[in-house]
Amino acid sequence: MDRLSTSTIGSLPESVTVPSYDRAAVKPGVVHLGIGAFHRAHQAAVFEAALESGDLRWGITGASLRSAGVRDEMNPQDGLYTLVTRDGSGDSLKVMGVVREVLVAPENPERLVERLADPDVHIVTLTVTEKGYKLDPATGALLVDDPDVAHDCSDLSAPKTAPGFLVAALSARRDLGLPPFTAISCDNLPHNGRRLEQAVLAIARAHSDALAAWIEQKGAFPETMVDRIVPATTPADIAGLEERLGVTDRAMVKAEPFLQWVIEDRFCGPRPDFEALGVQITASVAPWEEAKLRMLNGAHSGIAYLGGLAGIDFVHEVVAIPAFARFVEALWDEAEATLSPPPGLDVAGYRTALMARFANPALQHRTRQIAMDGSQKLPQRLLAPIAARRAKGLDVDALALAVAAWMRWQGGRDDAGNAHVVDDPLAALTASRLQGLSDPEAQVDALLSIDAIFPPALAADDGVRGALVRHLTSLAAHGAGATVEAFST
Repeated sequence: MDRLSTSTIGSLPESVTVPSYDRAAVKPGVVHLGIGAFHRAHQAAVFEAALESGDLRWGITGASLRSAGVRDEMNPQDGLYTLVTRDGSGDSLKVMGVVREVLVAPENPERLVERLADPDVHIVTLTVTEKGYKLDPATGALLVDDPDVAHDCSDLSAPKTAPGFLVAALSARRDLGLPPFTAISCDNLPHNGRRLEQAVLAIARAHSDALAAWIEQKGAFPETMVDRIVPATTPADIAGLEERLGVTDRAMVKAEPFLQWVIEDRFCGPRPDFEALGVQITASVAPWEEAKLRMLNGAHSGIAYLGGLAGIDFVHEVVAIPAFARFVEALWDEAEATLSPPPGLDVAGYRTALMARFANPALQHRTRQIAMDGSQKLPQRLLAPIAARRAKGLDVDALALAVAAWMRWQGGRDDAGNAHVVDDPLAALTASRLQGLSDPEAQVDALLSIDAIFPPALAADDGVRGALVRHLTSLAAHGAGATVEAFST
């Protein structure tokens, strides 16, 4: 069957929304690093709306920093793809025209630097996952011993890291007499803008103090918070959409209706009218970010590890079990006490909306997808609220159960004995620490000793350690389902 493309878009059913603007007139105002499903369903949807409003400055050049998969899906389709929005009552289909091309950085890094240095580019966005910033999860410092970081600190002719590409491009813009772009991290990192700036400045200083000073004075790295549930696309999704479109779309993405983007009011050049596009521009993102990380993301991690251990595939199936839903509410009770809610955030209403989003059966959001990269996610999602509660002398029973489930997950088998891949940049380290250990208390101590994940003060907290040992002992002896049932009664 033919692919979705410029030549086939005219044959789509009338129920499918297609771009109303002239794609040939769109300028490449945005470069996005890490063009996965989340970006295509989130930031790209906002820039698409900008184009639809008549502001044609915000076309996207996408770049993958690793594989050619997305390039091979999108470029044969002229950058077109379908955003399928699912809420359980039906799907809405919109063909997105905002992506102009997709590059693969390792194949031609010089070309990506050239795109980033284009005078039309004013904004660079990133979704490279927590590990893509090459930062220590505990301290936020640049991982200078990482081979790719070391390469970029010595030679920027063919960068290998996301911060390295930004430094190379900013250096080129400075040499050309161009202003810097605004670089917007859209990953779930605490203080993501500041951390990205720190990484960029560290690499820049390795080459030139003057370059680093120029970036620091002229550039902008706003804090952001992004929120939309975007499950991984499956072959069944592609086949189902093919029947509806009459063409094949290998780049489709699916998402829930909810979309939130909060950006710090810190830009160094042109930007779309974000406010008119539904984006919240604020003086401080931190309270929004904290609420999202500790409520949505923290609960997601607990659901992923406990549900995954219990052999449950999807988030909506986990929260449909009353005991698991009660556990999520208990985790929220603990996390909520650590928040400083921003004006406009009704925490009670937020919790109700989150549970409804989790329960959306149309999303088919897999627990194993959420379980990836846990060592990078735990510090901000679960360990930060644990530390905040312990500083107030409060218990951390539900939060500790979620962390204990992550510890159990590192063993590579669920409660039925089925093997799973521990997809994590520190998987080899956690496996080596657990090797030969069968006693839960010893396992807890072995994992708590990894200071790249657990701050020493938290690891030394007898209350935290005791809760982890108790929960991991129950998970090992009785399994996740029985442990959650006992916890929730």
